[in-house]
Amino acid sequence: MEDTSRHTEIWAVGGGKGGTGKSFITSSMGTCLALKGKKTLLLDADLGGANLHNFFGLISPKRSLTDFFEKRALLQELIVHTGIANLELITGSTGSLDSESINYAQKQRLFRHIRALDADTILIDLGGGTHINTLDTFLLADKMVVVTVPEITAIENMYQFVKSVYYRKLKSIFKAYELNTVVQDTWKNRTVHNIRNLKDLIGYLKQGSDQIRDIFIREMSGFVVHIILNEVRSPKDILIGENLKRACVNFLGLQVVYSGYASYDEAVHKSINNKEAFMLFNRLSPVVKEIRQLTEHIETETGFSVPEDLLDGRIL
Repeated sequence: MEDTSRHTEIWAVGGGKGGTGKSFITSSMGTCLALKGKKTLLLDADLGGANLHNFFGLISPKRSLTDFFEKRALLQELIVHTGIANLELITGSTGSLDSESINYAQKQRLFRHIRALDADTILIDLGGGTHINTLDTFLLADKMVVVTVPEITAIENMYQFVKSVYYRKLKSIFKAYELNTVVQDTWKNRTVHNIRNLKDLIGYLKQGSDQIRDIFIREMSGFVVHIILNEVRSPKDILIGENLKRACVNFLGLQVVYSGYASYDEAVHKSINNKEAFMLFNRLSPVVKEIRQLTEHIETETGFSVPEDLLDGRIL
C-alpha cells in the first residue's frame, strides 16, 4: 500500500562559487540522512560540470538530466543507486547543457518533476554562479544551504549569492502584489528616507504600510538561509561563519542559521581522488562527526553554538 502521508523535504546546496566543496558536503549530508533510515535522493543540478557520481565511485551514468531536457525522459527514470542503502542519485549533464541554456518551460517542468519524486529528502547540488535558473532552483527548496570556505573571494561570492537569492525572492513578491512602482520610487529617493541597504528598504516599506508588513510576514516567514563553512583550519576560521551570519542579518535583514563547519582533512581529498564515499570509509576522521552535527542542525534548524571563549577571543 502506498504511503500517502510522506512529505518530501527539498534541500538546495549553493554558494555562488565553484571549488568550495558543495558536492562533497551534499554527498556527505545525503549519506548521513540515508544512514539514519531516510529515503534520500541526490540531484546533481550542476549542469555542464556534474561530478556528484564520483563521490560514490560511480561511472558516469548513461542517462542524465540531458535526457530529461533534450529527450523529455521522466525524471524518475534517471535514478541510479549509489550503493548505499536509502540513497539514490540523478546525475547532471557533463557537457551539453549549462544553466543558461534551460528555458522557462523546461525549468518549470523540472520543478514539477522534482516535487513529484518519491523520497523523504531530496538534496539538490547546484553549480556556481547567480544565473536566474540557479537562483530559482535554490528558491525551490524547503531548506536553503550555502557552502563557503574561509577565503575572502569565496566569502564575497557567497554573500553576493545570498543577496542575489534574496533580491530574486523580493522581486517575485513585488511583482505578485504589484508593488514594483512603490519599491522603485522608494529606492530612488533612498537618501531622503535614510535608506542605506536592502534591510533599511524593507524596514521602511513595512513601517509605512500595514499591508506591505503583512505581505512580508506571510511570504518571508519560512525564508531561512543555512550557512556551512568548509575546510576550516583554525578556531579563527570557525568564527567566520558567525560573522557571515551577522552580516546577512545586519545588512540584508535575513533569517540566517550558522549550521556548522567541516574541518580541513587530507583524508577528504584522498577519498575524493579514490572515488570513495567519505562518510563510510573515514569513520575516525573528525569531519565525519562534524558533518553529522551540521546535518542535524539543518534538520532541526537549531544552529551551531560558537563557543563563548571563541566569541570573546580567548582562544584565537
